[in-house]
Amino acid sequence: DDPYSPKSEIASEKQLEAPKCSLLPRVRPVPVPCREIVLASHLKPLEKKDRLGQRRNVLWNPCTWYFLVFLFSPSAAPCLPTTAAEFHRDWRRCLKSGTEKYQFLLELGGEALGRIFQADVGFGLLGEFLTVLAENIRPGDRAAILQILQSLVGTKRFGLNVALLSQLEKESSRDLFRKLQSRDCQAAGQPGSPASYEAGGEAHPVETLLEKETEEERTVVELMKCYQVS
Repeated sequence: DDPYSPKSEIASEKQLEAPKCSLLPRVRPVPVPCREIVLASHLKPLEKKDRLGQRRNVLWNPCTWYFLVFLFSPSAAPCLPTTAAEFHRDWRRCLKSGTEKYQFLLELGGEALGRIFQADVGFGLLGEFLTVLAENIRPGDRAAILQILQSLVGTKRFGLNVALLSQLEKESSRDLFRKLQSRDCQAAGQPGSPASYEAGGEAHPVETLLEKETEEERTVVELMKCYQVS
């Protein structure tokens, strides 16, 4: 072979460069946290005048703050859920006790719950609703609970969700309807009852009371059929 040919010159150059490359330190490529940079792009850098102030010993918990505002001032409760995903997030993360969940359901009301779960009461929530309502029901909330139960009946695949209830959830459903049919639950909240007078209600004719009681009883019987409660 010709030692002055281009191929020979290239081969000789590679032989000379090989020892040099072996002496260079090997540096691993560092991945750039692009996502974190984008998420923090709106933040301004701190300046010398910026001070944290007095040190706080209490951990900030947005879920706790949400529930306290919701509990003491329902009208000021921020961002009540409007979709099933938002509801599921708040139900799992922010509301820990049965009392909190019960108050949350009453605050939303039947109309909002029916709108949120119009496609499907997924995530196994139907059984949890029945359990929470059965364990925390108050006699004065009978009308609100009936409205919630009626709205859930109107959601899609309701029959399938009822069929998938566990034995404990079915027992909670039966317990809930037993309490709804109890005398104490029927009397409380009715116009003209002692509880109504204490709340500032006015007396109503006996016929009106009987009509309303009969209508609610009919509603309870219809709901028992829908929820397959014998």
